[in-house]
Amino acid sequence: MRDFYAPTGAVPLDQADGLRRLFAAGTTPALRVLPLVANPHVAFSGIVLDRLAAQLALQGRQVLVVDAGGQSPQPGEMAGVELAMCVERVAPNVAYLPARGLPLAFVDTRGSAAGLLLAVAEAAPEADVVLLHAEAGDLARVLGRRPARPLLLGADHTESIKHAYAGAKLLARRCGLMTFDLLLATALQCPRGAAIAGSVADCLDGFIGALLHRWALVDPAAEPADPGAASGQGDTPLHQLLAAQLALEGGQPAGPGTALPTRSPAPVGRAARHTTQNMNRQA
Repeated sequence: MRDFYAPTGAVPLDQADGLRRLFAAGTTPALRVLPLVANPHVAFSGIVLDRLAAQLALQGRQVLVVDAGGQSPQPGEMAGVELAMCVERVAPNVAYLPARGLPLAFVDTRGSAAGLLLAVAEAAPEADVVLLHAEAGDLARVLGRRPARPLLLGADHTESIKHAYAGAKLLARRCGLMTFDLLLATALQCPRGAAIAGSVADCLDGFIGALLHRWALVDPAAEPADPGAASGQGDTPLHQLLAAQLALEGGQPAGPGTALPTRSPAPVGRAARHTTQNMNRQA
Protein backbone atom coordinates (compact mmCIF):
# COMPACT_ATOMS: atom_id res chain seq x y z
CA MET A 1 0.00 0.00 0.00
CA ARG A 2 1.41 3.41 -0.96
CA ASP A 3 0.47 6.82 0.36
CA PHE A 4 1.61 10.27 -0.69
CA TYR A 5 3.69 10.89 2.43
CA ALA A 6 6.65 9.14 0.85
CA PRO A 7 8.70 10.59 -2.05
CA THR A 8 9.88 10.56 -5.83
CA GLY A 9 10.68 14.38 -10.06
CA ALA A 10 9.37 17.61 -12.26
CA VAL A 11 9.16 20.06 -15.35
CA PRO A 12 9.16 23.83 -16.02
CA LEU A 13 7.52 26.12 -18.59
CA ASP A 14 6.64 29.69 -19.69
CA GLN A 15 4.79 31.96 -17.25
CA ALA A 16 1.77 32.66 -19.47
CA ASP A 17 0.86 28.98 -19.72
CA GLY A 18 -0.81 28.91 -16.32
CA LEU A 19 -3.13 31.76 -17.30
CA ARG A 20 -3.93 30.17 -20.67
CA ARG A 21 -4.87 26.86 -19.08
CA LEU A 22 -6.84 28.27 -16.14
CA PHE A 23 -9.02 30.40 -18.40
CA ALA A 24 -9.02 28.20 -21.50
CA ALA A 25 -12.12 28.32 -23.70
CA GLY A 26 -13.52 26.45 -26.66
CA THR A 27 -12.37 22.89 -27.18
CA THR A 28 -9.50 23.04 -24.67
CA PRO A 29 -10.83 22.24 -21.19
CA ALA A 30 -9.84 24.58 -18.36
CA LEU A 31 -7.83 23.25 -15.44
CA ARG A 32 -10.22 21.57 -12.99
CA VAL A 33 -9.75 22.24 -9.28
CA LEU A 34 -11.22 19.78 -6.78
CA PRO A 35 -10.98 21.29 -3.27
CA LEU A 36 -10.69 18.72 -0.46
CA VAL A 37 -11.19 20.19 3.03
CA ALA A 38 -8.41 18.92 5.32
CA ASN A 39 -9.50 17.27 8.57
CA PRO A 40 -6.98 16.60 11.37
CA HIS A 41 -9.42 14.11 12.93
CA VAL A 42 -9.24 11.76 9.93
CA ALA A 43 -6.39 9.25 10.01
CA PHE A 44 -4.59 8.13 6.84
CA SER A 45 -5.54 11.24 4.84
CA GLY A 46 -2.48 10.64 2.65
CA ILE A 47 -3.93 7.29 1.61
CA VAL A 48 -7.31 8.94 0.95
CA LEU A 49 -5.53 11.34 -1.43
CA ASP A 50 -3.91 8.33 -3.11
CA ARG A 51 -7.31 6.67 -3.62
CA LEU A 52 -8.87 9.84 -5.07
CA ALA A 53 -5.97 10.43 -7.44
CA ALA A 54 -6.08 6.80 -8.61
CA GLN A 55 -9.81 7.08 -9.36
CA LEU A 56 -9.29 10.32 -11.28
CA ALA A 57 -6.48 8.68 -13.27
CA LEU A 58 -8.85 5.81 -14.11
CA GLN A 59 -11.12 8.44 -15.67
CA GLY A 60 -8.30 9.42 -18.01
CA ARG A 61 -7.12 12.50 -16.11
CA GLN A 62 -3.63 13.81 -15.50
CA VAL A 63 -3.75 14.65 -11.80
CA LEU A 64 -1.68 16.98 -9.64
CA VAL A 65 -2.22 16.51 -5.91
CA VAL A 66 -1.44 19.75 -4.05
CA ASP A 67 -1.16 18.62 -0.43
CA ALA A 68 -1.40 21.77 1.71
CA GLY A 69 -3.14 20.44 4.83
CA GLY A 70 -1.97 21.41 8.29
CA GLN A 71 -0.38 17.99 8.83
CA SER A 72 0.97 17.59 5.28
CA PRO A 73 4.66 17.69 4.31
CA GLN A 74 6.27 21.07 3.63
CA PRO A 75 7.42 21.94 0.08
CA GLY A 76 11.07 21.64 -0.84
CA GLU A 77 13.56 24.47 -0.42
CA MET A 78 13.23 25.43 -4.10
CA ALA A 79 9.49 26.20 -3.82
CA GLY A 80 10.09 29.96 -3.75
CA VAL A 81 12.42 29.81 -6.77
CA GLU A 82 11.11 27.09 -9.11
CA LEU A 83 7.97 25.32 -7.90
CA ALA A 84 8.24 22.74 -10.68
CA MET A 85 11.33 21.31 -8.99
CA CYS A 86 9.17 20.36 -5.97
CA VAL A 87 6.65 18.34 -8.02
CA GLU A 88 7.11 14.58 -7.66
CA ARG A 89 5.90 12.05 -10.24
CA VAL A 90 4.32 9.20 -8.22
CA ALA A 91 2.44 7.34 -10.99
CA PRO A 92 2.15 7.65 -14.80
CA ASN A 93 -0.92 9.93 -14.49
CA VAL A 94 -0.35 11.37 -11.02
CA ALA A 95 2.03 14.02 -9.68
CA TYR A 96 2.35 15.19 -6.08
CA LEU A 97 3.30 18.58 -4.60
CA PRO A 98 3.93 18.74 -0.83
CA ALA A 99 2.57 22.18 0.01
CA ARG A 100 1.94 22.79 3.72
CA GLY A 101 1.98 26.58 4.24
CA LEU A 102 2.18 27.32 0.50
CA PRO A 103 -1.24 29.03 0.16
CA LEU A 104 -0.18 31.73 2.64
CA ALA A 105 2.91 32.45 0.51
CA PHE A 106 0.59 33.55 -2.34
CA VAL A 107 -1.74 35.82 -0.35
CA ASP A 108 -1.99 39.29 -1.94
CA THR A 109 -2.99 42.62 -0.37
CA ARG A 110 -6.67 41.74 -0.73
CA GLY A 111 -6.25 38.44 1.09
CA SER A 112 -6.56 36.28 -2.04
CA ALA A 113 -4.27 33.31 -2.65
CA ALA A 114 -5.64 32.60 -6.15
CA GLY A 115 -2.11 33.04 -7.50
CA LEU A 116 -1.33 29.57 -6.16
CA LEU A 117 -3.48 28.05 -8.91
CA LEU A 118 -1.52 29.92 -11.59
CA ALA A 119 1.74 28.76 -10.03
CA VAL A 120 0.78 25.08 -9.90
CA ALA A 121 -0.56 25.21 -13.48
CA GLU A 122 2.90 26.39 -14.56
CA ALA A 123 4.69 23.87 -12.34
CA ALA A 124 2.80 20.86 -13.74
CA PRO A 125 1.77 21.78 -17.31
CA GLU A 126 0.61 18.26 -18.15
CA ALA A 127 -2.01 18.21 -15.35
CA ASP A 128 -5.67 18.84 -16.19
CA VAL A 129 -7.00 18.23 -12.65
CA VAL A 130 -5.68 19.71 -9.41
CA LEU A 131 -6.75 17.91 -6.23
CA LEU A 132 -6.21 20.68 -3.67
CA HIS A 133 -6.06 19.40 -0.08
CA ALA A 134 -6.02 22.29 2.41
CA GLU A 135 -7.62 23.71 5.53
CA ALA A 136 -10.96 25.44 5.00
CA GLY A 137 -9.46 28.90 5.63
CA ASP A 138 -6.72 28.36 3.04
CA LEU A 139 -9.24 27.00 0.53
CA ALA A 140 -11.36 30.12 1.02
CA ARG A 141 -8.37 32.32 0.17
CA VAL A 142 -7.51 30.27 -2.92
CA LEU A 143 -11.03 29.77 -4.27
CA GLY A 144 -12.55 33.19 -3.63
CA ARG A 145 -15.68 33.24 -5.81
CA ARG A 146 -14.51 30.45 -8.10
CA PRO A 147 -17.33 27.93 -8.73
CA ALA A 148 -16.63 24.72 -6.85
CA ARG A 149 -18.26 21.98 -4.80
CA PRO A 150 -15.85 21.33 -1.92
CA LEU A 151 -15.23 17.77 -0.80
CA LEU A 152 -15.71 17.44 2.95
CA LEU A 153 -13.63 14.74 4.63
CA GLY A 154 -14.86 12.80 7.65
CA ALA A 155 -14.71 9.45 9.42
CA ASP A 156 -16.89 7.27 11.61
CA HIS A 157 -16.53 9.38 14.76
CA THR A 158 -18.06 12.60 16.03
CA GLU A 159 -15.05 14.94 16.15
CA SER A 160 -14.25 14.41 12.47
CA ILE A 161 -17.84 15.15 11.44
CA LYS A 162 -18.02 18.28 13.61
CA HIS A 163 -14.80 19.50 11.96
CA ALA A 164 -16.16 18.75 8.46
CA TYR A 165 -19.33 20.72 9.23
CA ALA A 166 -17.29 23.67 10.57
CA GLY A 167 -15.28 23.72 7.32
CA ALA A 168 -18.47 23.80 5.26
CA LYS A 169 -19.84 26.65 7.36
CA LEU A 170 -16.66 28.70 6.86
CA LEU A 171 -16.66 28.14 3.07
CA ALA A 172 -20.35 29.03 2.84
CA ARG A 173 -19.80 32.27 4.75
CA ARG A 174 -16.62 33.41 3.01
CA CYS A 175 -17.07 32.04 -0.52
CA GLY A 176 -20.83 31.70 -0.86
CA LEU A 177 -20.44 27.99 -1.68
CA MET A 178 -23.68 26.18 -0.86
CA THR A 179 -23.22 22.63 -2.19
CA PHE A 180 -20.81 20.03 -0.84
CA ASP A 181 -19.81 16.41 -1.30
CA LEU A 182 -18.79 14.15 1.59
CA LEU A 183 -16.06 11.50 1.70
CA LEU A 184 -16.06 9.16 4.68
CA ALA A 185 -12.72 7.48 5.33
CA THR A 186 -13.94 4.19 6.74
CA ALA A 187 -14.48 0.55 5.81
CA LEU A 188 -16.75 0.03 2.81
CA GLN A 189 -18.93 -2.20 5.00
CA CYS A 190 -19.45 0.57 7.58
CA PRO A 191 -23.11 0.20 8.64
CA ARG A 192 -23.42 3.83 9.76
CA GLY A 193 -22.23 5.56 6.57
CA ALA A 194 -25.71 6.46 5.31
CA ALA A 195 -26.83 7.63 8.76
CA ILE A 196 -23.75 9.85 9.18
CA ALA A 197 -24.24 11.33 5.70
CA GLY A 198 -27.89 11.95 6.58
CA SER A 199 -26.89 13.81 9.75
CA VAL A 200 -24.41 15.98 7.84
CA ALA A 201 -27.04 16.71 5.19
CA ASP A 202 -29.58 17.71 7.85
CA CYS A 203 -27.12 20.05 9.60
CA LEU A 204 -25.99 21.70 6.35
CA ASP A 205 -29.58 22.25 5.27
CA GLY A 206 -30.98 23.24 8.65
CA PHE A 207 -28.26 25.63 9.84
CA ILE A 208 -26.64 27.20 6.76
CA GLY A 209 -29.12 26.34 3.99
CA ALA A 210 -26.52 24.29 2.10
CA LEU A 211 -26.94 20.99 0.26
CA LEU A 212 -25.02 17.75 0.59
CA HIS A 213 -24.98 16.69 -3.05
CA ARG A 214 -23.26 13.28 -2.93
CA TRP A 215 -21.36 11.13 -0.50
CA ALA A 216 -19.10 8.08 -0.80
CA LEU A 217 -16.92 5.84 1.33
CA VAL A 218 -13.15 5.63 0.90
CA ASP A 219 -11.54 2.63 2.59
CA PRO A 220 -7.89 3.41 3.48
CA ALA A 221 -7.28 -0.30 4.13
CA ALA A 222 -8.51 -1.46 0.71
CA GLU A 223 -6.18 -2.19 -2.16
CA PRO A 224 -5.82 0.80 -4.54
CA ALA A 225 -7.71 0.72 -7.85
CA ASP A 226 -5.90 -1.08 -10.66
CA PRO A 227 -5.47 1.26 -13.67
CA GLY A 228 -5.49 -1.79 -15.93
CA ALA A 229 -8.93 -2.85 -14.67
CA ALA A 230 -10.99 0.26 -15.35
CA SER A 231 -14.07 -1.71 -16.41
CA GLY A 232 -16.60 -1.79 -13.59
CA GLN A 233 -15.02 1.15 -11.76
CA GLY A 234 -17.74 3.49 -13.07
CA ASP A 235 -20.36 1.72 -10.94
CA THR A 236 -18.91 2.77 -7.59
CA PRO A 237 -20.27 5.78 -5.66
CA LEU A 238 -16.75 7.25 -5.45
CA HIS A 239 -16.28 7.06 -9.22
CA GLN A 240 -19.68 8.68 -9.77
CA LEU A 241 -18.96 11.42 -7.24
CA LEU A 242 -15.68 12.33 -8.93
CA ALA A 243 -17.24 12.19 -12.41
CA ALA A 244 -19.86 14.70 -11.25
CA GLN A 245 -17.09 16.88 -9.78
CA LEU A 246 -15.28 16.91 -13.12
CA ALA A 247 -18.50 17.77 -14.97
CA LEU A 248 -19.23 20.65 -12.61
CA GLU A 249 -16.72 23.20 -13.92
CA GLY A 250 -17.16 21.94 -17.47
CA GLY A 251 -20.76 23.09 -17.34
CA GLN A 252 -22.11 19.61 -18.12
CA PRO A 253 -24.99 18.16 -16.09
CA ALA A 254 -24.08 15.14 -13.99
CA GLY A 255 -26.93 13.20 -15.60
CA PRO A 256 -29.80 11.31 -14.03
CA GLY A 257 -29.13 8.32 -11.85
CA THR A 258 -25.67 9.39 -10.63
CA ALA A 259 -26.79 11.35 -7.58
CA LEU A 260 -26.54 9.51 -4.28
CA PRO A 261 -29.05 10.06 -1.48
CA THR A 262 -28.11 12.94 0.82
CA ARG A 263 -30.23 11.53 3.64
CA SER A 264 -30.49 8.02 4.98
CA PRO A 265 -33.79 6.43 3.86
CA ALA A 266 -33.90 4.66 7.23
CA PRO A 267 -34.33 6.45 10.59
CA VAL A 268 -31.07 7.98 11.82
CA GLY A 269 -29.52 5.63 14.38
CA ARG A 270 -28.52 6.46 17.93
CA ALA A 271 -24.87 7.20 17.02
CA ALA A 272 -25.88 9.51 14.17
CA ARG A 273 -28.41 11.31 16.40
CA HIS A 274 -25.61 11.87 18.92
CA THR A 275 -23.45 13.29 16.10
CA THR A 276 -26.27 15.62 15.04
CA GLN A 277 -26.81 16.87 18.59
CA ASN A 278 -23.11 17.65 19.00
CA MET A 279 -23.03 19.49 15.68
CA ASN A 280 -26.16 21.44 16.64
CA ARG A 281 -24.37 22.79 19.70
CA GLN A 282 -21.49 23.92 17.46
CA ALA A 283 -23.71 25.72 14.93
